[in-house]
Amino acid sequence: MKLYPEHKLVKTCLRQIEEKLGWGNAAQWHNQVFIELSETIEKETHVLLSPTTLKRVWGRVNYKNAPSISTLNTLSQFAGYLNWRDFKNKANSKNPSWIERKITPNARIIVVSASALTLVFISLFSMIGIGNNNATIDSSLIKFSSHPIVQGIPNSVVFDFDLYDIKSDSIYIQQFWDRTKTIKIKPEQKQATGIYYYPGYFRAKLLIDGKKIKQHDLFIKSNGWLGTVNYEPIPKYIKEVRQISNKLSLPPNVIDEIVKSEKPLVSSFHYVKNFEKVSGDNFILSTTIKNVYKDKWAVCQHASIVIMGTKSSLIIPFSIPGCASEMGVMLSETYLNGKEHDLSDLGIALATFRNIKIQVREKHLTVFAENKKVFSKTYNESIGDIAGIRYRFLGAGEVKDIKLTDTSEKTILIDDDFIPQNNTK
Repeated sequence: MKLYPEHKLVKTCLRQIEEKLGWGNAAQWHNQVFIELSETIEKETHVLLSPTTLKRVWGRVNYKNAPSISTLNTLSQFAGYLNWRDFKNKANSKNPSWIERKITPNARIIVVSASALTLVFISLFSMIGIGNNNATIDSSLIKFSSHPIVQGIPNSVVFDFDLYDIKSDSIYIQQFWDRTKTIKIKPEQKQATGIYYYPGYFRAKLLIDGKKIKQHDLFIKSNGWLGTVNYEPIPKYIKEVRQISNKLSLPPNVIDEIVKSEKPLVSSFHYVKNFEKVSGDNFILSTTIKNVYKDKWAVCQHASIVIMGTKSSLIIPFSIPGCASEMGVMLSETYLNGKEHDLSDLGIALATFRNIKIQVREKHLTVFAENKKVFSKTYNESIGDIAGIRYRFLGAGEVKDIKLTDTSEKTILIDDDFIPQNNTK
């Protein structure tokens, strides 16, 4: 197979990342490891690289094209460099070329000459100017708004904007936290569209010359409980998740589809709605969950509960005890990697229904399993108001009940045992 020109340099960068992580031979990494790597990279660089993108770069998916420059920049930053150019410069400096060996003895002459040329260019540009300078953009003159086209998921969103008299070749709309998921805008443009495949609370930003000029929030609701099988790049939607029995579960044919898959599949249950400004830093979530598939690639029974906020999220993972090393906890700005922290108490077998309680008081989170405290940690940055709940299972899972209580106002936000309305308790 023909490789792209910088393949060897990319492999060098990946080896440095593997050494930094200390997660063992990358050839043995399975899908959950790439999911955790995606979350780890996002936490450190604030850029989301999808598990599929990471598997392509690591050669686990047949893909012949070179990684995009934004992907290479993010990987380089995670490896400890400023960007991909910085990585290449430092990697190449370890083995100077024939030209570099010839130039080095004359470096002093070159530096003096370059300095003189620099002064000439500075003088020249100070006289003729550098064209349009948007450094003093008056953001009050710029309009930026959006509206969803439909209710539910998938959902295309129309962005409306008026850039006034801005002239730039670097105008982008960043749709949500993933900085690589951007829409390039022409100065004369008035509208653009983007698509959202999952419900959630997103923050859209208008960027001009790399600077955030305007931003606003987008709320893509789930319209009740929505199930997904998280295929890439487009998930499969399962709307009848609560019509089968007294629990939140996937239909038998969908579970059979997951069981027959040779590749790891993640399924999720989403509930995203407007909770009317309920703090994500003071609540109690009590729920009963179970993992219904534990063979092949799902042997670890990975599951997680995600509390989505308007500013950040809380992600609480679970697995069988022997797989605790592969878990990762995210509490707003705080990320705890199971490779570096003992998360073994979160190693809870979910082959049968287990009651889980997540309690947060003034940014101090405590997790209970069957009334036993298994984890406790304080975080500093608020997740904002609660925007939704997400259950995520490697394979498939079930939810027997859920109760969400706002402890500040002592009100119950969700109290559901999933018994069909035409049944009685």
